[in-house]
Amino acid sequence: MLGSVLLSASRSPRLRQAVTSVPATRTLVERFVAGEQRADAVRTASALVARGLRVTVDHLGEDTTDLATAAAVRTAYLDALASFADAGIAKDVEVSVKLSAVGQALAKDGEAVSLDNARAICEAAEAVGTTVTFDMEDHTTVDRTLAVVHALRADFGWVGCVLQTMLRRTEADCRDLSGVGSRVRLVKGAYKEPESVAFQAKADVDRSYVRCLETLMAGQGYPMVASHDPRLVAIAATLAERHGRGRDDYEFQMLYGVRPDEQRRLADDGYRVRVYLPYGTDWYGYFMRRLAERPANVAFLLRALASRG
Repeated sequence: MLGSVLLSASRSPRLRQAVTSVPATRTLVERFVAGEQRADAVRTASALVARGLRVTVDHLGEDTTDLATAAAVRTAYLDALASFADAGIAKDVEVSVKLSAVGQALAKDGEAVSLDNARAICEAAEAVGTTVTFDMEDHTTVDRTLAVVHALRADFGWVGCVLQTMLRRTEADCRDLSGVGSRVRLVKGAYKEPESVAFQAKADVDRSYVRCLETLMAGQGYPMVASHDPRLVAIAATLAERHGRGRDDYEFQMLYGVRPDEQRRLADDGYRVRVYLPYGTDWYGYFMRRLAERPANVAFLLRALASRG
């Protein structure tokens, strides 16, 4: 119940103002976000790479509603990719992009604008020797996001996408996206979705995750197993071995600030591990979704809000 409330709060402009204006919340935010500036992302990513981890960097922002902001987000990604190359870490650091941040939600020509901006980011990534994965947002955007992914793969076969196992359609999407070279990040999902399109019980979401994992591991693509659940991590490793995959034929992905010891353990055991590293000033929506996943942190947030003034 609390998780659902927090997911609703992630869309509330009034609560956004309340939370982002409290300096004390930054202590908690810093657990999950590298910082607000590109230099923060470069510094943190470099430290993670030095510890044997890979990274995917997300410039925070979503639901862009004007052309200027969409262009600014595109430029932020281009600058970040150039900075990763300058720091000598580009081969281990890709970027994650929300299409709504680069124009998909625009009232006019949103699909064309987001595709053009996404293509520019892919071109820049290819130039420095890395890749791009397109994040999935709520269920209303899935078909449009996959359409962009398919269009981009005509020129950039390495383009990755995210699929959410809470959605009832995802098993079929996994079958469609399990071909040669297809990079798929499998997540449970972090949006509040109606029962008509999504599983509501955690056990059903987990069972869907395992079925989707089976499909991806049996396929010819590159599965990216995004989970902190020890059971699912163990199941993924078992399925990979069952289907003859070496440890360089798939990877585990975990969020920055969540189970860092487990990230290191897996890397030390020879698995590929990639850390999802967000940065930027528009951290509110991402932060609230992390709270929804870990409601124990809500007490800290409430104390911070109560201490205002």
